[in-house]
Amino acid sequence: MLELRDITAGYDRGAPVVRGASLTLAPGEAVGLLGPSGCGKSTLARVAALLHRPDAGTVVLDGTPARGWRHRAPREQRTAFGVLFQQPRLSADPRLRLADAIAEPLRATGRKDQIPTRLRELAPLVGLGDDLLARRPHEVSDGQLQRACLARALVLRPRWLICDEMTAMLDASTTAALVAVVESYRRESGAGVLAVGHDRTLLERWCDRTVGWAELGAATGMPDVA
Repeated sequence: MLELRDITAGYDRGAPVVRGASLTLAPGEAVGLLGPSGCGKSTLARVAALLHRPDAGTVVLDGTPARGWRHRAPREQRTAFGVLFQQPRLSADPRLRLADAIAEPLRATGRKDQIPTRLRELAPLVGLGDDLLARRPHEVSDGQLQRACLARALVLRPRWLICDEMTAMLDASTTAALVAVVESYRRESGAGVLAVGHDRTLLERWCDRTVGWAELGAATGMPDVA
């Protein structure tokens, strides 16, 4: 179980972006987090993925409170998450070929020996051929780059997948393809999925349940800058 308990979070000692938000996500469950732009949902998603330290509250993974954030989180907690952001060009190193970007988490965790196998498994799954794998971000479309970012998010076989507006910049066919990949992974692995967005129709079709921002017990303190 992934639990967010009474989370308050903000930036640079300013007013909190999120106040008192609580949410649970069970293994194998897909939960949609619905809210308008600027409400704080991206900040909450970053807290859930251990990428942003909250000012108050607790993140609990399978009964164990989170013991650190970003690179200071214990490896077993940090690598339990795969994260997919809204803007792939801001989350991809422009110097890396797509194949190297996908493999980056394996290198960072000392699993270089798994790179060839995981690339063979993931590239066709997300719809990337050898030609695209050899290109750098400026040589591919947003949709192609987001496919690589999804493969990168899955490469360590995470138990929790956080999708923060992952389809907001994509056309309908690419959106459908990427959601299908996420759902296939969820079924096969039993991973929990938190899908953040403002498109009610998409979230309700995709997820087991959809939670509105007001249902979290949360209040917005300032525009969401995450």
